[in-house]
Amino acid sequence: MGILEGKNILVAGVTMNTSIGYRVVELAQAEGANVVVSNFGRAMSLTERVLKRLDTVPPLLELDVSDQGHLDTLAERLGEHFDHLDGLVHSIAYANPETALGGKFLSTPFSDVSTSVQVSAYSLVSLAMACKPLFAPTAAIVGLTFDATLSWPIYDWMGVSKAALESASRYLARYLGPEGVRCNLVAAGPLETIAKKAIPGSEEFNNIWGGRAPLGWDAKDLTPTAKAVVALLSDWFPSTTGEMVHVDGGLHSTGA
Repeated sequence: MGILEGKNILVAGVTMNTSIGYRVVELAQAEGANVVVSNFGRAMSLTERVLKRLDTVPPLLELDVSDQGHLDTLAERLGEHFDHLDGLVHSIAYANPETALGGKFLSTPFSDVSTSVQVSAYSLVSLAMACKPLFAPTAAIVGLTFDATLSWPIYDWMGVSKAALESASRYLARYLGPEGVRCNLVAAGPLETIAKKAIPGSEEFNNIWGGRAPLGWDAKDLTPTAKAVVALLSDWFPSTTGEMVHVDGGLHSTGA
């Protein structure tokens, strides 16, 4: 039996087979989970194609976290597949690469800042509340971040949005904990995902990690990060909430 045997999991934000969310789906299924996946808009067709690579093709729901109508009907639509939800994976983030990333921090208009914060941070809360009617007594929420306790070159307003995400996770842990729901984050190092490729100058992260991560860092290996997500979804962390687990080769622990 796997560590997620019989658990029902929603993985929100899967586009390509190079996304962290996709690798989470693979490992969660291998550990016995029943999985539903979400994406929205034009990306739905990409997601549909890559899901066919899996041994068990999970149901795909349309979910735009900035669309209240999608959120309002989510529990009902999930209910067509599950009678309860044991885990929620938040693998969603967005910032306009033309205005909010790549060194344009001081000139980004608020309209783009607000979009980034809504999609990348507030959606952790709105998605959790949309799923709340289905949460099992010991449900787990796991989000993905890029350690925002520091400023990073070119990451700009996505860094601010991730800082908001990390704070929101702690508050979710506070408010949902009495109901048995855990909320944790995994802080991954830079991985070669479609999201990273959208950041102008993102190759600079490879240089930073290549020179400083004590364990080394393979930017193409999604498995360590996905394993951490699966572990936090499982019953092996029953008293852990409000935590941020680093899967970054140890770089967060080093100085210059």
